[in-house]
Amino acid sequence: MAKTNHTNPAKLGTKRGRTQTFSITAPTAMSVQLVGDFTHWTQQPINMQKSADGVWRTSVELEPGTHHYRFLVDGQWRDDPECALHVPNPYGSQDAVRQVA
Repeated sequence: MAKTNHTNPAKLGTKRGRTQTFSITAPTAMSVQLVGDFTHWTQQPINMQKSADGVWRTSVELEPGTHHYRFLVDGQWRDDPECALHVPNPYGSQDAVRQVA
């Protein structure tokens, strides 16, 4: 099998995605979406599912590396209060950062 020519050598090899779970408590929300660099932000948002306890959850497979993300709660940008690492973004707010080993 021929190798595909990649422009990013870090993507070559045997690295595979790892399942990551994201959650946010928003008991009164009507909709919550996970958006990030891995969804091309709002181009391909991931709809989250609400459980009886008011916590919205989803699991996604992410490649090893650093991923920036936020939540859209009823169309409003929200931070992940459970995430310890945040970095400034170009819009004057902060993105949460998830490290995947």
